[in-house]
Parts: sequence; structure tokens; C-alpha cells
Amino acid sequence: MPHTEAPGTEAAPKTRLRWWTELPLIVLVYACYSAGRLLVRGDVSDAVDHGLALLDIEKALHLNAEHPLNRLFTSEPWIGVPADFWYASLHYLVTPAVLIWIFRSRAVRYRAARTWLMTSTFIGLIGFTLLPTCPPRLLDASHGFVDTMAQYSSYGWWGGEASAPRGMGGMTNQYAAMPSLHVGWALWCGVMLWRYGGTRVTKVAAVVYPLVTTIVVMGTANHYFLDAVAGAAVMGAGLLLTPFVLRTADRVRTRLVARFATAATASTPAPAGAGSPIVSGGCQTSAGERFPRQREQRFGPGAEPDPAPSDAGDETPAPAR
Repeated sequence: MPHTEAPGTEAAPKTRLRWWTELPLIVLVYACYSAGRLLVRGDVSDAVDHGLALLDIEKALHLNAEHPLNRLFTSEPWIGVPADFWYASLHYLVTPAVLIWIFRSRAVRYRAARTWLMTSTFIGLIGFTLLPTCPPRLLDASHGFVDTMAQYSSYGWWGGEASAPRGMGGMTNQYAAMPSLHVGWALWCGVMLWRYGGTRVTKVAAVVYPLVTTIVVMGTANHYFLDAVAGAAVMGAGLLLTPFVLRTADRVRTRLVARFATAATASTPAPAGAGSPIVSGGCQTSAGERFPRQREQRFGPGAEPDPAPSDAGDETPAPAR
């Protein structure tokens, strides 16, 4: 059962979140992310041009850390192999683990944290669509990069096509390098650990995890430094949009609930006799009909009124008084 903050410190969620409703939502978002990377491939020549442009910008700004890191990773297997495992697996493990931890220990914060992560992920998909980018490892060898995952593929499940398992490279878009959601998700995990961890270990992990992830994506030649910067920018944009997304979701939910309630009310038959004009005081009558036993209530036994002369006929004398 999820724990909540101390009373008065957090706003309680409007609806209680359940894991069996959250899990399909998260799976759906990740499926959209994977499908978007697969379907939006872009033109290879454009992707290569974008990658070279990023490299030129970094050299002009003296930000080119990819080359020395990549040389270190390729010359030192004890660094390169763990880095490949880090790149291929941790974003699939740490991100869901942090999400589950928040769900269980910070329930009132979970919805905003989940919305921030999902919103940023969709923004990243827009980046993949508008700016397909060739990663350093796929550039011509003359640019001096080595694909460490291909070099150390015998140590893991991946082949020479990013972190996809061997034989499944065609199921991923290798030109979806801008922005780096590896870095973006790691930054999100760092913020959650720093803000809600409460211990020195979690504070250290909050700093180390996104920092090491940034070094890993560059050293393995999967991303440029500017890809990492763009990943952080995407998370910032998602954070700013989260309140708007939450308000929109609340309005949509309110309208749907009201619509379903109205439809349910309209489809429910009214109880028999409800609102009928012929019901009065529990007695059913028809128009112009006397109430039951009305005559007995007005006159006692044997004291009923005589019939009017017109009722008795023209030739019948009226009875004596």
C-alpha cells in the first residue's frame, strides 16, 4: 500500500492510483517510444550531415570530449565492457525501478513524476522525427570513432547495431541520436533520487548516475555531447509542460465522467408510477373520479342525500321532509 506524506505537506491525489491501471499506461508509452524510433527513420544522408554538423559545432566550441573518451573505452576493455553493459541495460532497469519506488513511497508525487517522464519522452520522439542524426560510431572511420559495442559484442547480447540483441538490429532506428534520452531519463532518475531519497547514498547516486551515463554515451560513440545537452533540455521542457498536461488530463477526465454519468442516468428506466399525474397521496384515481369512500366520509350511515328532482323524473313527487 503506497505511503503518503505527512498531513498538510502534500496535496492528496484526486483519485487513488492503482498499479494495474498504471502498468498498461507505462507499457503503452514505451511501445509508442519504440515504435516511433522504428518507424521514423529519416534519410541517411541527412542524418550523416546532421551528425557532422554537431561535431563541427563542438570542435568550434572546444567541447569535443567524444574522441578522448572513445579512445579510452576502446583501449581499456575493463572500462569499455562495463560501459557497454551500462548503456545497453541500465535505462531499462533503473528508470522503472525509480518509478516503482516513487509509486510506493511517494504516492502523492507519483502522478506528476510519471507525467514529467512521459511528456519528455514524447518530446524526444519529436526530436527524432525532425532531426535524424547519425551517431559518432556510424560515421566514416576517417572521423576517428570506434563502435565499442561492436568491438566488445562477444561479451554481451548485442551485436554491431547499437544495443539491440543480435539479429534484431533492424528493429531499432540507429539514427535516433538527438536528443539522448539515455541522458534525459538518467537526469530524471537523479532528480527523483535527490529530492525524495533522504539518505546520503541516494544523494550520491542522484549525482553519479546521470553523470556516468553522460560519459558512457559519449565514450561508446553512441552520442555527441550536444545530444546529451539536448536530452537535458528535453527533460526541462517536459518539466515546464507537466502542470499543463495534468490540468488538461483532469479536465478531460471530468468531462468523460460527467458524460458517462449523464448517459447512465438517461438509460436507467424511471420507477413505475414516478411522476404520474394520477397519483395522489398513495391513491390512484382517474380524471373526474371521486376519491375512494368519499361519499361515506361526507355523510354518515343512512344520511346520504336524496336524489335531486331531476334525477327522480318529472312525474315522481318529492318525498316528504
